[in-house]
Amino acid sequence: MPAPDTKDLPSPAIRNGLADHQPGEGSSPITDAEGNAGELHQDVPADAGHDAAQTHLTDNFGHRISDNQNSLKAGERGPTLLEDFVLREKIFHFDHERIPERIVHARGSGAHGIFEVTKAIPEWTKAALFQKQGNSCPVFVRFSTVAGGAGSVDTPRDVRGFAVKLYTEQGNWDLVGNNIPVFFIQDAMKFPDLVHSVKMEADRGYPQAASAHDTFWDFVSLMPESMHMIMWAMSDRGIPRSLRMIEGFGVHTFRFVNAKGEGRFVKFHWKPVLGLESTTWDEAVKIAGADPDFHRRDLWEAIDSGNFPQWDLGVQVFDEAWALQQPYDVLDATKLIPEEEIPVEVIGRMTLNRNVDNFFAETEQVAFLPTNILPGIDFSNDPLLQGRLFSYLDTQKSRLGTTNFHQIPINAPKCPFHNFQRDGLMQTLVPTGRANYEPNTLAEAGEDGGPRACPETGFSSFRENAERNDPTGKLRVRAEAFADHYSQARLFYRSQTENEQAHIASALVFELSKVEIEHVPPRVIARLRNIDEDLAKRVADGLGIDLPGRAAAAKAPVDLGTSDALSIQKRAKPTFKGRKIGILFDQGSDREAITQLVSDIQTAGGTAFLVAPKIGPLKLKGGELKANGQLAGSPSVLFDAVVAMLLPERAETLAKDVGAVAWFADAWYHCKTIGACAGTREHLLPKANIEPDQGVIAPEKFMDVGPVRHWAREPKVRDLA
Repeated sequence: MPAPDTKDLPSPAIRNGLADHQPGEGSSPITDAEGNAGELHQDVPADAGHDAAQTHLTDNFGHRISDNQNSLKAGERGPTLLEDFVLREKIFHFDHERIPERIVHARGSGAHGIFEVTKAIPEWTKAALFQKQGNSCPVFVRFSTVAGGAGSVDTPRDVRGFAVKLYTEQGNWDLVGNNIPVFFIQDAMKFPDLVHSVKMEADRGYPQAASAHDTFWDFVSLMPESMHMIMWAMSDRGIPRSLRMIEGFGVHTFRFVNAKGEGRFVKFHWKPVLGLESTTWDEAVKIAGADPDFHRRDLWEAIDSGNFPQWDLGVQVFDEAWALQQPYDVLDATKLIPEEEIPVEVIGRMTLNRNVDNFFAETEQVAFLPTNILPGIDFSNDPLLQGRLFSYLDTQKSRLGTTNFHQIPINAPKCPFHNFQRDGLMQTLVPTGRANYEPNTLAEAGEDGGPRACPETGFSSFRENAERNDPTGKLRVRAEAFADHYSQARLFYRSQTENEQAHIASALVFELSKVEIEHVPPRVIARLRNIDEDLAKRVADGLGIDLPGRAAAAKAPVDLGTSDALSIQKRAKPTFKGRKIGILFDQGSDREAITQLVSDIQTAGGTAFLVAPKIGPLKLKGGELKANGQLAGSPSVLFDAVVAMLLPERAETLAKDVGAVAWFADAWYHCKTIGACAGTREHLLPKANIEPDQGVIAPEKFMDVGPVRHWAREPKVRDLA
C-alpha cells in the first residue's frame, strides 16, 4: 500500500501521526533482551542509528521511552511511583479509548444482596464489619465477560469478572476480581497491550469476544508470564455453566491490619455454595446461538424464583516470614497460593436476593474502584494492583462523564459522607454554607465549619516496610522472584483429571488452529513444553506440526505436586440444586407421571422446564398440560439433563424431526444424563446414534442418577487432543 501524501494535511499532529504509522515504516532491527524476571524486551539496538524517529517508541509528546515492560517503582519490590508519566499516559489513554461502554468487562449482569459475617476475625483486621459474627451489609455484584462488547454473547471462552461492592458502615469496600485467581501479566504497564491483543483486531474489527486469533496468541507466545493464566483460561473454567457456579478471587495479595497495627498478607476467595460447574465447548457454542443471554437469564430467573445464589467468603492469611520461604513471589499476580499450603478459611456468606430495578441505572452505571477499601484492609506492592489503583478512578470520568459519579445511587455509600469537594459537572447535591476548605475557623463565627480528619478512626496505610524492598532506588525492573512462569502452570495442569487435561489440550488446539501467523503456534507449544511434555505433544499432534524445541525458561520450573482444589471435576457436587432439567412430552403422555417428576425435581432443589413440539395446552393421559417452551426453541444445551416421556407413536413421529433427534444427540454428546422412555429408546436414540450407557436411564430412575456429567462417555463421542 503506498503511503499517502501528508504535506497538505491540516496539522503537524496528523502529519506526524500518519508518517509514523504507515505499513512498514515503524520497523527497525530489534534486539531481544531478557529482563530481570525473564520478561521479553524488544529494544532498538544500542549500535543502531538513532536518528530515525519512526523506529523509536515515544509517548504522545515525543519523549522516547526506555522501558515499555515495567512501571517505575521505589525499589525492586516497592510501590509504583506517581511520577511515572509513561505509565500514567499509557493507562490514561487506554482508559479513554472507548465511550461509553467499558473497555473491558463491557457485558455484565448485576444483582443486589447481603453479606453476613460467619466468623469474627478481630485478630487479623480492625475493619468494623469483621469484628462480630452476625454483622452484615448490603452488596451489589456485577459479573461480566472480559473481551466482548456490551452486545456480545454470554458464553464465549473468556475470563469472568466477579466484582463485589459491599456497602459497609465505614464506607464502600469494592473487591474487584475474576473467576480465576491469577492473571496474564505481572505489571500494569502491559495491561493495554494485553487487552489490545485480545480485542477485535484493529484493522478488521473482528473476532468479537474471542481469543482464538493471531494478535492474542502472538502476544501470549512472547509473554512467558502468561502461561499459568493460559492453563486456566483454556480449562473448563473459561466456559462456566452459570454465573452462580463460578468462584471469585481478589487475584492480588492484600493486607489485613489489626487494631495493634500488626499486618498480615491476605488473599480473598468467593466459593459458590452450588459448587463449580462448566459446559463443554460444543455446548457453549450452541448455547450462544440458542440463547445469547443464557447466563444473564439464568441469574435473573434464579433470583426471581427465590433460588438465591450464595457464595462463602474465604481468606488465606499469612505473614512475610512465610512468604519469604516460598519459591514464588506473593506479590506476583500470575501466581496463586495452593490451598494445601494455606487453607481457605471461611469468614462470611454472600446471598444475592434481589434483581436490579433498572439495568442501565444500576448494572451499567455501577463503578467499582479497587481504591474503595476499609480501615483494616490495605494494599500491597503488587505492581499490577498498583496500576489498577490509578486506572479505575480515571476511567470512570470517561464512562460516566463527571467526577460526581459517586452520587449515582448504585455507587453512593449507605453511610454518611462529608468532605469539601464541590461543584463539578452534574452536581446533584446542594451544599450550604461557606466551608469548602480547611483548616478554617468559621465555627468560631457561628457557622458550620465542616468535617475534619480523624487519625484514630480514619484510614491509614500500613506503616511497616518489611517487604524485602530497598526504597532508595527508582527502578524500572522486575523482581527476580517473579521469574518462575511455569511451575504453577504445571501444578494447575497436573491437578486436573485426565478428562479435564484433554479439554485444555483441545482448547489450545482449537484456539491455535485459528492463528494464521505460522510462527506463533510453535512458539506457544515451545512454552507448553515447560509445563508438561505430554500436553505439548498433544497440541502439536492436534495441529499437525512438529514438536518444537523447548523454550528457554528464565527460571527452571519445579514440581509442586497436585492440588484437588484446582479441579472442577474433582470437586463436583452431585446435586439438583441450581440445575435445570428439560422434560420432553407430547400428546398422550402421562400427565401424572410428568407432574410427579416435576415435583420430585423441585423438592430436590432443581428446576423443571417442560418442552413439547407445541406449547399447547396439549391433551395428555389424565388431563391437559402446557409446555414452558417449544422444542424448536428449547435445545437441550439449555439444560443440565433431559428426560423424555413420550408415547411410542409420538416418539416415532419425532424421530423424523432433525431438531428432536439433535435434542438427544447434543445431550449425549455433552455427556448429560438422558431419561429415555421406551419409545425414545426404540425410535429416537438410534436416529441420534446413541448406544445407551449408565447415563441413559428410564425416566423413573432419573432421580437416582440426577443431572451429572458422564465423562467416561466423552471418548466415544468426540476426538480429544
